[in-house]
Amino acid sequence: MVPATRRPRVLLVTSGPLDGRDDADDGLAAAVAEVMTDVDFVWFSRRPRSSRPAPVAGGRPVPVYSRDGLPHGRQRLQVALRSVPPARRADLAHVVMALGPGYPRFSRLWPRLIGGTPVLHTVPGVVGAELPRGARPLGTTVALSEVTARRLGRAGFGEVAVVPPMIRPDRWPLVPRPVNGPSTVLVAAHHDPSGAAHDAIRAAAVAVRAGARLRLLLALRGCPGRDAPALERALRERAAREGLFGTEVLTRVDDVRGLLAASDVLLFLPRASGGRADVPLTVLEALATGRPVILSDLPEFAGLRDAVLRTPPGDAHRAGHLLRQLLDRPWWWQSLAEQGRAAVRRDFAPERFRSRYANLYRRLLP
Repeated sequence: MVPATRRPRVLLVTSGPLDGRDDADDGLAAAVAEVMTDVDFVWFSRRPRSSRPAPVAGGRPVPVYSRDGLPHGRQRLQVALRSVPPARRADLAHVVMALGPGYPRFSRLWPRLIGGTPVLHTVPGVVGAELPRGARPLGTTVALSEVTARRLGRAGFGEVAVVPPMIRPDRWPLVPRPVNGPSTVLVAAHHDPSGAAHDAIRAAAVAVRAGARLRLLLALRGCPGRDAPALERALRERAAREGLFGTEVLTRVDDVRGLLAASDVLLFLPRASGGRADVPLTVLEALATGRPVILSDLPEFAGLRDAVLRTPPGDAHRAGHLLRQLLDRPWWWQSLAEQGRAAVRRDFAPERFRSRYANLYRRLLP
């Protein structure tokens, strides 16, 4: 039992340094640390130190050596090994980690190394169409969506709690739609040789051929092991072949709020979740800002309900015509902007997020 004279110690485990990149897994872990203010967290920080502000106020950082902040195999191994001593001293280990190819080995070995420390595992998403063979629960499991909770339950993870992510509307204020020049269509995607970015380019081209005036802005997240400059060149060339000249490709975004404020619409068109969060934070940030979202109709995204416009995965023709109609109908744009903002405040409030995790922590802390 945790002595009344001290706060509970919780080890927050992510696949790489928590301050190393700007992605959904790290954002989710940082949100947990932010709302659970009565807990002392131990977390993994990047060395050499990055210029980003610390994602956890206070606590104790454990260094992980990484040049680019991405969770390469070497960084994942560092996290696994360096987490063992603090996990043994902690009252609870909270793992925020998607289920990917390396997870089965981690799920077999890591619990043996940390002894009897209770574990809470938040699963942001699952890589691939099937659960990795040999995956087993680390302890009590949390999913972001009912779809993933059911998948994990059928795979032997027991009763899986569902806790959607949170968004703070005060940090993502409602911003009026830009009024000057052609519309800016923002695309959120990963460095991927096929899929979301290419489908977004095709969709924008369909909209332009149907009469829309727009410029395309691709904001890409890094992916370990991929030749990012070559992929960026390929995307620009693809956009030019589709008649979308002046397309911008950003591989680093320091001001997400400003980028959303300068945009009219967000396109998020993955063909599969691919281990990304079941409720993408970028989508919630766009909705909070008052930006309509056109989203692939994947089962994992069902929790967003009517806050977004849905299009069949891979159907660039449908997405393009939705985009043209949305840009050409100010009344529809305004209605969707208000609807999305209301959905964020209703379904992804910080108070609900904190309450659900506080209940889980109370159940698991000795």
